Amino acid sequence: MHSEPPCSKLNCFFCTMNEPEHSVRRAKLSQCFKEMPLRDDQEHVLVLSGLWNISMTQPDDPEFPALGIFECMAKLIHRGIIDQNWLLRGQNIYIPYYAAHIIGSYTMDNPQFAEKAVKSGVVLPLMELLRGKMSWVEQRVAVRALGHLASHEKTFEAVVVHVVEVISLAMEIASNCLEVVYKEFVGIKARKRPKYHCDLLTRGVGELELQSRKAEEWASQLQCWSLYLLNCFASKERCLNLICNTEFLNNLCGMWGGLVNLTSPAGIGLLRTLCSSKTGRENVANSRQVMESICNVSRSSDDWQNMAIDCLLLLLKDPETRYGVIDIAASSLVDLVELRSLGESKMVGETISQTLLQDYYKIKFGFLKLKSQEAEKALEELWELRVENIKRDKLMSEQDMKERQVLVGKLKKQGNQKFWTGKIEKACKIYSKALELCPLNFRKERIVLYSNRAQCYLLLKNPAAAIRDTTRALCLSGTVSPHSKSLWRRSQAYDMKGLAKESLMDCLMFINSRIKSEHTKRVRIPYYAARMINKQMNATWLFANAKSKLCIKKEKTVDEYESKGEYQLQEMMDAKNMGFPDMPTIAEDAKAEKRWKKR
Repeated sequence: MHSEPPCSKLNCFFCTMNEPEHSVRRAKLSQCFKEMPLRDDQEHVLVLSGLWNISMTQPDDPEFPALGIFECMAKLIHRGIIDQNWLLRGQNIYIPYYAAHIIGSYTMDNPQFAEKAVKSGVVLPLMELLRGKMSWVEQRVAVRALGHLASHEKTFEAVVVHVVEVISLAMEIASNCLEVVYKEFVGIKARKRPKYHCDLLTRGVGELELQSRKAEEWASQLQCWSLYLLNCFASKERCLNLICNTEFLNNLCGMWGGLVNLTSPAGIGLLRTLCSSKTGRENVANSRQVMESICNVSRSSDDWQNMAIDCLLLLLKDPETRYGVIDIAASSLVDLVELRSLGESKMVGETISQTLLQDYYKIKFGFLKLKSQEAEKALEELWELRVENIKRDKLMSEQDMKERQVLVGKLKKQGNQKFWTGKIEKACKIYSKALELCPLNFRKERIVLYSNRAQCYLLLKNPAAAIRDTTRALCLSGTVSPHSKSLWRRSQAYDMKGLAKESLMDCLMFINSRIKSEHTKRVRIPYYAARMINKQMNATWLFANAKSKLCIKKEKTVDEYESKGEYQLQEMMDAKNMGFPDMPTIAEDAKAEKRWKKR
């Protein structure tokens, strides 16, 4: 076997890593980090790729942070920004991305490394990337690194130096990044996508489908990390008036991690933090759109349902915001009062009941008048359920209970008969009467009655009432084994209201419950559920709004051409070839092609 020839490069990183003597290896690595930003070497990208892998797999290893890796990364980012010739030479364009990613990985959970990074001057180069000096790909790793620095107590102040700019940029990125990623990458033809973006997304081994899937994941992360950075400031009540911009708060409700990023609370997480402060509560309570969105999440299968409930409870416990919020939120929260537990939170329904009824006597005896009659009716119903009905049930003997159970069973059968004969309204009234008579501890009977009445409301085109009854049935059944029919019916109701995300989450939970059930686990996914998922997946696609906005812009461009008399078919084709892949042509539109052939 032939031995490998000795390396002729001075201070070669890879040779240094193989140095057996520990002290010599450390001295050489330190020298490598000092010289790397000053040298022009095409192996820099290979070195950074290796460092990126080490920082991801061994983020707590103190060796590289102690030897000057942060100062090296900061200088490499700075050189890439100020020296365009160097950046575009060879593979140097990959370097700023890797450098910022390495900084973020080491500082994620380690306050000591974060302090070293700040002392090494990483904040200013990261700020340049955050300002968009390169592209959205570099913005993603920059906002990630700055978020980690802002999350540690001792390095927070280093980011606060740029507080106004950081918050403004983070809000702008969170609001617009999906449009930017769609316009600059996802929505253009494969051959026009920046090659280095494709390589970074797929590590150089992916096809078009993988590129698009990873771009969606990264776009979601860019938005969520921007919100995380804002959350660091909101949790310390810094610049809340800037964060609580009305337009931004309204947009915040639509920001969620999506199915590609379920681990991030995204918009609802920031709203929860804002509701912890007086200024935040006042601004959130003043936006009806935000309040209605929070109410929708509180009655859904969203992973962050508990955060939405927390937001509403915090707003109701504040005397300054209570009566403005109760008008909007009472009818939603009343549906949750029999929810026993949610995640780690226990006695959730009891807490909601106490919060809603803490001053109900003022309303009951006429000392206080709410603006919303619907809210007053909901509180009256809650009082009846949690106070009057409990008293009634305590006074009933065991024999009375059995008689009630038989009567409720008969009424349910009558309701079913009316339902199957098409007399939906009469069936609905019978189910309502059965629910009035049914003792509270007959949970199974009440689940079925609520769910059956919800089906009636669906047929009567009353989705709001259907959501109310299905939510009550699901609270009674519990989160461990939710009532599957109620999940499906609520999914349909949310679909009728045009709330695609809530409909999708319920439908996914419905399928999951069927898979886990002993009776239906071997049954295929129903066609109707698969069709609903397909519909809502398209509606909630991360780039759905970005795509529609781009299409509107194209239509406006077309209208401008037509009004000037300059629009020609060739110009339309040119525009399509320049990166507008969603503009249909005769060849792509199958129906148009058939009509063309007939002609």
